[in-house]
Amino acid sequence: MPLLELLLLAAIWGGSFLFLRLCSPVLGALPLIALRVSIAAVVLLPVLSHAGRRAQLRRHWRALAVVGLSNSALPFSLFAMGAQHLGAGFESILNATTPLWAALAGAVAFGVAITRAQMLGLFTGLVGVVVLVAGQADAGSSGSLAAAGLVLLAPVSYGFAVHYARRHLAQVDPLLTAFASQAWAALMLAIPGAALWPAGPVPAVIWAYVLALGVLCTAVAYTLYFRLLVKVGPAYAASVTFLIPVFGMLWGRLFLHEAITATMLLGCAIILAGTALAGGQWQRLLRRRLA
Repeated sequence: MPLLELLLLAAIWGGSFLFLRLCSPVLGALPLIALRVSIAAVVLLPVLSHAGRRAQLRRHWRALAVVGLSNSALPFSLFAMGAQHLGAGFESILNATTPLWAALAGAVAFGVAITRAQMLGLFTGLVGVVVLVAGQADAGSSGSLAAAGLVLLAPVSYGFAVHYARRHLAQVDPLLTAFASQAWAALMLAIPGAALWPAGPVPAVIWAYVLALGVLCTAVAYTLYFRLLVKVGPAYAASVTFLIPVFGMLWGRLFLHEAITATMLLGCAIILAGTALAGGQWQRLLRRRLA
C-alpha cells in the first residue's frame, strides 16, 4: 500500500538524522558522508546492468555530477556538520523547509513563476524557522546557532537540485539518477574524507550505524522513494516531507533522550504550514473538497 510505503520512507529518512547524530562526532562530518554515499553507490551498482542506463550515464554525466553535488555531497555534509551540535529532531524540522527553498530557487534561478500562495508559504515557513531557532538560542550555545544557520543551507541545496534535475534529467531513468548522484558524491568526497579521517579507533557499533545509514537510509530509501514516484506521482511522494520531522523527533526522543519542547512543536507546525502552501498541498486539498 502506498501509505505504508510512505510511512516506512519517512521513518527511514527520519532515522538518518539519528545516525548522523550518533556517528558524526566520532568520525567527523566528511569521512562519515564519504562512507555513506560510497556504500549507497555500491549497493545501487546493479542499476548499471541495464545497457540503456549506461548509455544515459554517458550522455548525462555532467548533469548527474551537478545533482550528485547539490542533492547528496553538499547537503549530506552540512547535516553531518550540524549534527555535531544539534539534535536529530531539530535537524529533521529544518529539513522540512526544503519545499520553501525549492519554490524560491525556482523563481530566482530557473524563472519559474511564484504564486501568491507560495509567497505566503515562504513567509510563513521563515517565521517558523525564526521561532525554532529562537528556541534553540534560549536553550543552546552560540555554536549551536551557527550550526543551525549552516544546516539551513542543506535544504537550500536540495531546493536547487529539484529544479535542476527536473530541467536536465527529466528523461533519465530515476534509478540511474539515484546511483549516479551517490557515485559522483563519493568521488567528490573521497579525498577530503580520507584527509580528515579520525586518528583514533572507531567503535564497532559506529560501523554498524554507518552501514545502516548507507544501505537503509540512502540506497533503500532512494529506491523506495522512486518506487513511490512511479506508483503514485510526485505530489504524493513529496508529502513524505511532512512526516520526516515526526519520526526525527520520535527517534531522537526514544534513542537519544532528546527533549521535544513546545517551541520545537510550534516551529515545526508553522514550518509545515508554510511548506504546504509553498508546495501546493493545501490548494490541491481544497480543490478536491470543492470538486
